[in-house]
Amino acid sequence: MQPSFFKFDHKYTGLQLYTVRDAMQADAAGTLAKVAALGFNSVEGATYTGTQQFYGMSSSEFSALLKKNGLIMPSAHYRLGEEKQKGEDVKGTILHDWDKAVDDAAAVGIKYMVCAYLAEEERLGADRYKNLSDQFNKAAERCKKAGIQFCYHNHDFEFVEQNGKLPYDTLLQNTDKKLVQMEIDLYWIYKAGHDPIALFNKYPGRFPLWHVKDMDKTAEKNFTEVGNGTIDFKKLFKLADKAGLKYYFVEQDKTPGSPFDSIKMSIDYIRKTKLA
Repeated sequence: MQPSFFKFDHKYTGLQLYTVRDAMQADAAGTLAKVAALGFNSVEGATYTGTQQFYGMSSSEFSALLKKNGLIMPSAHYRLGEEKQKGEDVKGTILHDWDKAVDDAAAVGIKYMVCAYLAEEERLGADRYKNLSDQFNKAAERCKKAGIQFCYHNHDFEFVEQNGKLPYDTLLQNTDKKLVQMEIDLYWIYKAGHDPIALFNKYPGRFPLWHVKDMDKTAEKNFTEVGNGTIDFKKLFKLADKAGLKYYFVEQDKTPGSPFDSIKMSIDYIRKTKLA
């Protein structure tokens, strides 16, 4: 039996804003209004790094826009910061001006700050993931002071063995489980040939955030709308308490047409099946 605090709030259906990234860059206000009109009441930020603002807005301006549309943003994505842009350090990353990033996140009401991705050069070195674990613990200590939980978001490269061990296991085993938790991307776990249920059983309570992203039935195993692919989300959501789920976000990196058409299909499926 898992502790009661592991139970997640079913009233929130979230969208990772990377899915509508072009629209957010062109018209953030209009895009958030469309997202809310489709029935989403929670979003996960995808663009803070580099601008040290939220989609071109200050934390107070962006917070007001979320409130106007009846949205919360409990989680947002950030980068490590070793990768440079035009030869310059990128601010608002774990390694560069993290204090401001944490303070801005707290001002918006963000509860989870997530390391979203590691560039190829950020993964190099025999002890790389052990060293990253130390960096994540340190970044998470700063988050904790602001009442924020630090998380790490996977792709598939964390499931390629290095020195006989999976990098994902290295991260889970070498980070403080209270300081560093995981945002599990269900699509990428399956794409890597692994079973998220095995991870829930091995590391119960470590997965408060999920990316609900489906895989199509082609040989290429591309992204598709939730309910249109091969992933059995009903089975996975039955283990929400075991995993420690608190919030989930629909995400579709690429869509065949308008991303708004695709996310409508996804949320319609979630509602129809009472998935969560």
